[in-house]
Amino acid sequence: MKRRMHIETYHPSVPLVYFLGMAVITVANPHPVLTAVSLLGAVLSTGMLIGMRKLLASLGYSLPLLLMIAAVNPMFVHRGETILFFLNDNPVTLEAVYYGLTAAAMLIAVFYWFKCYSIVMTSDKFIYLFGRAAPRLSLVLSMTLAFVSKFKRQYKRINAVQKSMGMYASNSFSDRVISRMRTLSALVGWALESSVEIADSMNARGYGLKGRTSFALYRFTARDGFALIFLAAAFVAFTVGSSLAPAFSFYPAMSPVSTSAAAVVGYTSLFLAAVCAAAAEIRENIRWKLLISRV
Repeated sequence: MKRRMHIETYHPSVPLVYFLGMAVITVANPHPVLTAVSLLGAVLSTGMLIGMRKLLASLGYSLPLLLMIAAVNPMFVHRGETILFFLNDNPVTLEAVYYGLTAAAMLIAVFYWFKCYSIVMTSDKFIYLFGRAAPRLSLVLSMTLAFVSKFKRQYKRINAVQKSMGMYASNSFSDRVISRMRTLSALVGWALESSVEIADSMNARGYGLKGRTSFALYRFTARDGFALIFLAAAFVAFTVGSSLAPAFSFYPAMSPVSTSAAAVVGYTSLFLAAVCAAAAEIRENIRWKLLISRV
């Protein structure tokens, strides 16, 4: 049985603020150092959640995607003053290559942050947080997020059943397309039927009615308060440090990476926020192994 990650034992508001905050910061700050720090934290957190074997498997397609995006950008963007070579009479600049790498790393980092979010923030946690304030919206959003993983599992089931029925026996391209379309049709029908069943079930339980009470195991403790204070302090320190540090630009020439006091504060605060979840999990694993060794 897989032990829960340390952040999963906190109140749902803590992982919500953490993962969404890191994703927003990553998107809002296209800076090579900040993007690298965010990517490091996202990859470490994902590895702690899904295991290193699955993480390496996901990196097997994430890294080629990163390189592909980085290679595509300089083919269409010809800004920058450092020309590396010409491709079809169009200049390929060093600045465009660096920007492509940064943008690709940013996308991969956001992908892994939301992957962590989807694993930790289950539908019951989301409804617990927003069910009373916006019951209809929270139900729709939780169903949408839950359907992502359910779609994958159901697609594999439908695909396996169709293969056992001999649907993919032919090597013809048209037959394969028809079989895939048949699988997609069955998957869409299942999704619509499942959503109607969930809506009817929640309606029968009185979900969203005024005065309706619900049972929840989540309790906001002092530990959760300290975690939110730490995250708020790290995010505020990052915002202040980044706003006071010299601005970074890729074009027409790359700015030097600032090493001013304000920039260092921004780098450090974001690093602490990015790796805090993974560091806490590593600490708990070490403690667990030490306790086992003493038995």
